[in-house]
Amino acid sequence: MTKTKEAFNFKDYIRARFFPHLWCPGCGHGIVLGSLLRAVHELGLDKNEIVITSGIGCSSRISGYVDFHSLHTIHGRALSFATGVKLSKPSLTAIVPMGDGDALAIGGNHFIHAARRNIDITAIVMNNRIYGMTGGQFSPLSGSGKLATTAPYSTIDRNFDVVELAKSAGATFVARSTVFHANECKDLIKKGISHKGFSVVEILTQCPTYYGRKNKEGDAAQMMEGYKTNTVKIGSKKLEKNPNLIQRGIFVENTDIPEYCEAYDEIIKTAMKGKA
Repeated sequence: MTKTKEAFNFKDYIRARFFPHLWCPGCGHGIVLGSLLRAVHELGLDKNEIVITSGIGCSSRISGYVDFHSLHTIHGRALSFATGVKLSKPSLTAIVPMGDGDALAIGGNHFIHAARRNIDITAIVMNNRIYGMTGGQFSPLSGSGKLATTAPYSTIDRNFDVVELAKSAGATFVARSTVFHANECKDLIKKGISHKGFSVVEILTQCPTYYGRKNKEGDAAQMMEGYKTNTVKIGSKKLEKNPNLIQRGIFVENTDIPEYCEAYDEIIKTAMKGKA
């Protein structure tokens, strides 16, 4: 059910008693939160029909800040909890904000299987390339040649490409943006939520406290400027001169694959009829 759309007021969607937030100055996660809330508002969704499920990490604080149904669960298992919620009450709009490790390290197994099932959940992967809450350890998205508290002489692990991983695992909606492009973030989150199936929206966001400082990428403003200069829309002619530019936009939007809850419901109906 949707409600009558009124002027957006941030306070209508948050639990004010938990503010000010705990994110560091310059962290991009607040921009992601703002984009998410604006997306929900523009879609006209009822707060009582949304459930936010998170695990552990800086990104997971979102579940406590929003005035929706919310579950703050355990590290890497947010998609598992969200799957249970969605199967038990498919009418709910399920959104899962996750960080690097939550999504693709300890949570990598659940990520690929949620994508394979095509369950109607929107996964927002907030990619700051570091474990921020626990002290700046490198993550599956840090990449090689980077410095971290657990890699004082640089990392040797290659990074995942979130978009390619989601595509190959079977996600039926895959998109990417950055916190510099806040309106684009909002629009992609809207499309992800509206899509029937497993949606992945990767958002590049800065961690000036650990990643930026360790890797000499400057302050938050300089890191955001990097998102402006080092990313382009899908298919941009700039890629001909610099193929290393990161592409933004919608990479997959497939409506032909059955949604998991609906397919499972058909199995239940068949079983209740006693037909093998």
